[in-house]
Amino acid sequence: MTTWFRTYYEDEDLWLCFEADDEVCAVRQVEVRAQDSRPVTAASLAEVLHLRGHADLAAMARYEERYGVLAEGPVDGWQEQPRATEISAAEFERLWDEARRTLSSDSDSVV
Repeated sequence: MTTWFRTYYEDEDLWLCFEADDEVCAVRQVEVRAQDSRPVTAASLAEVLHLRGHADLAAMARYEERYGVLAEGPVDGWQEQPRATEISAAEFERLWDEARRTLSSDSDSVV
């Protein structure tokens, strides 16, 4: 079952928002700076896997520079985090769309 949630990472002052699969692994991830609400990450597992299978290391580096690095492995245990909450699929899509627009606005997409 797909779940969508967000949690606050105090050390970096970031909201981390996840779309997670049945194994609670990140399928898509958005990170937003709490200070100014600016997205800093909008990474997708499907895109990362595509690049790993069809592109070179330079393309992967460009992707990570633009969209950030996707969390690897399970992201479970989020429910115990302070300020963590489940969000709707629609809310995640809104955050995702906004983050991708912001992070893609300076140049063409690398994928």
